[in-house]
Amino acid sequence: MTSLFLALAPGAAAEQRFPMTITDAIGRQVTIKERPGAILLGSGFNLVALSLIHPDPVSLLAGWSGDMKGDNPEIYRDFVEKFPALADVPIIGDGTGQGLSFETILSLKADLAILANWQADTEPGKRAIDYLEATGVPVFVVDFNSDPIRNTPENMRLLGKILQREDQANAFADFYEERLKRITDRVAAHPQPGPTVLMEAFPNPDRCCFAYGTGGLGEFIGITGSRNVTDGNLPRQGGLVSSEYLIAADPQVYIATASPGGTYSAFSVGPGVSADEASSTLGEVVKNPVLANLSGVREGRVHGLWNFFNAVPLNILAAEAFAHWLRPDLFADIDPDQSLKEINARFAAVPFNGAYWISLK
Repeated sequence: MTSLFLALAPGAAAEQRFPMTITDAIGRQVTIKERPGAILLGSGFNLVALSLIHPDPVSLLAGWSGDMKGDNPEIYRDFVEKFPALADVPIIGDGTGQGLSFETILSLKADLAILANWQADTEPGKRAIDYLEATGVPVFVVDFNSDPIRNTPENMRLLGKILQREDQANAFADFYEERLKRITDRVAAHPQPGPTVLMEAFPNPDRCCFAYGTGGLGEFIGITGSRNVTDGNLPRQGGLVSSEYLIAADPQVYIATASPGGTYSAFSVGPGVSADEASSTLGEVVKNPVLANLSGVREGRVHGLWNFFNAVPLNILAAEAFAHWLRPDLFADIDPDQSLKEINARFAAVPFNGAYWISLK
């Protein structure tokens, strides 16, 4: 009898946790009636978050949006190779929040929807939340984008609680916080300012330039003690800057972000991309006359990384890359390559392969 009780106790304890009421990333109180087993992903990129805490994240899906498949087909192929069932998961939208198919959603009988914060902030996204909740599907909003430093570990812990994967989720959140603290503690002990930085998204030779602001990935410039040249002149999420502005600012470091295959940019970096491809395409980008004359480019402080770190909890790797690049005097020992190997070994249901960051030598 005792052994039977012990065998049944974990499941019984799990059932007792539901219904569960939690606060999501935008402050909404969300009540989940039962352990989710049929989840809708408003953004396909949130499959990455699930894959860090669950050994078979695809088994949880009732439907998902096609943005990761469309924007980063290389990482999609890795997931399909490990979990062939992903190819048959119904597509419910394009990831923008505007293209959600309510007819498809209604047919899937989901028990939870997970939306990204950038979707929930739009009018179509708000209508989608209202529709889903009206049909009895609770909506949990996550944020790995606008306020990543505060929200990423907390969101992972909450996902672990919802999915009954708390040990794995807490271990990942601890991993994240320990690496972040290593950076912030060291900067606090050495308060002298770091270099000035321009971070450009999806650079192309025929236009200049969409620059990151101080939010999103831009936060990881600030935590190193370095200074974003757009600070005070652009919205937090960033925006367009002119050639004249860049020439006047003359940043000491240039960082580009992009995705694999040059989909939106002349620069190719990220899952499935070789270091040679990332390096050669970044080298072509900085031949642009405006960029070529910036101090950072002339002095060889040119770097690049996967833009979609701004959509997934792997963003701690971007923080480590920035620390190593921007303050080599303080962070010569920090190696995001080793951290990625540890993530792949300890957490990832599907290993993350490719050149996610690169520096020109």
